[in-house]
Amino acid sequence: MLATILTLALVVQDQTPLRAAPQDAATRQATLWQGEWLEVRGERQGFLQVYDHRRERPGYVRQQQVRVYTLDEASVPRLQAVVEFLRDTSGAEALGIGYTAALLRAASPSQVGPELFDAMGTLADRLARRASSKRSNDETLAAHLDVVASYGVKLISLEQEGRTRICYDGEAFRRVLGLGGSPEARLRAALALTRPECIDPALSQVERQAIDEWRIGVLEKVDTGQLPAWQANRLHLRRAEVYATLAYQWTRRGEAVRGAKASERSVEELARVLKSELADEDRSAYAVAAVRVAASRWASIPTPENAASGPRLELTPGKPGETCLRLVDEKTPGTPLAARCTYGLVWPSSIRQSAQGTAVTVAVQLLEGWTELWVFHQEGDGWLLDALTPATTEPGVGYVELAGFTPDGSRVLVAREALVEGKIKSSFQVLKRETLMPEKTAERPEDSGTFKRWSTADWRNRTLAVR
Repeated sequence: MLATILTLALVVQDQTPLRAAPQDAATRQATLWQGEWLEVRGERQGFLQVYDHRRERPGYVRQQQVRVYTLDEASVPRLQAVVEFLRDTSGAEALGIGYTAALLRAASPSQVGPELFDAMGTLADRLARRASSKRSNDETLAAHLDVVASYGVKLISLEQEGRTRICYDGEAFRRVLGLGGSPEARLRAALALTRPECIDPALSQVERQAIDEWRIGVLEKVDTGQLPAWQANRLHLRRAEVYATLAYQWTRRGEAVRGAKASERSVEELARVLKSELADEDRSAYAVAAVRVAASRWASIPTPENAASGPRLELTPGKPGETCLRLVDEKTPGTPLAARCTYGLVWPSSIRQSAQGTAVTVAVQLLEGWTELWVFHQEGDGWLLDALTPATTEPGVGYVELAGFTPDGSRVLVAREALVEGKIKSSFQVLKRETLMPEKTAERPEDSGTFKRWSTADWRNRTLAVR
């Protein structure tokens, strides 16, 4: 139907009435919204006589409520100018997509380049974000979503934590990457296509891994050498997050070598971020990326030799997908001092023991961004196992890591970071060994004399908690 249209009227005002006759008092046949198109068939009494193909009905609209274009190459410059303006105009996404669709119809194949699809994708992605925030009038927003859907723009609804998130499927951005847009356009496309919040939480682990492998492939298509530092930072942060996720996934599937390389790459990408060039809106993303990288950091750290005497931790297979931890002592080889099995990913490289042999710790990663510290500690004549969590919240993004022991072995030093209520909260604690209750807590290592004095060089050299 669109191929036969010669003259197009684009609706530029929300709630534009489509009248049955060229009079303001005539019956309203439909309510039109920004971005809708109409075929112009004539003019009468200050009204345009139009046909609404979407609703399959004729009618009349006021001339000042629409903009008229002939769909030929002569209109291309005018349409391009409007698209460039609307591309960065918040709230006018449906209108911008309508103009972009008209430009695609009017332009010759040689005039259609990646910049046009960049505009389409940017508008669709911003509309999806606006729909997810639900800050706009519900009626207007619903109408705009309906308008863009009529142009074939696909928006997906995902249920996450009791709320609905709207995401753009990214078709226009895929075209940008395929056609070879500018470095900035390719960056926008890659970041939009790899948004972690737009991954369906209902995907299986295998499907999620396939998505993450595809995401890193998309991100690697962008050359940071041609980007300003503040934009390159965004790419490094996204790569760091995805590589950290893959480090967990690959190691969990038995691909330890790939997992180690992914972990090394995640740390490398995080190190490439120029903090002095971070945009204000990217500082929280930097903190979250650092925590995600730290959660999988053990994948690339070699397992130390167990030269210390005293209790040692043995890892053995349990049920399918399960790892069992047994704390054993040469004095009582047949009976473990403590034992527990877990479906989490146990990092052998994280095993540490106090000098007195009264505490043994190990990092256990339960989710791709959540790593706990399990502490086997002596209490009286017996041994207990307690799990230190990054925060007292549902598992999400966070980690706990051992920073050392005091010389007498009576205190355990730990660093915690977790995403709580949208912000990364960090704490450096001195815990009593027997109870693991906090004795001192500081927001920075240097604020606690005990922590600063006795945290080990091993921890200071590898930690990401001190950025």
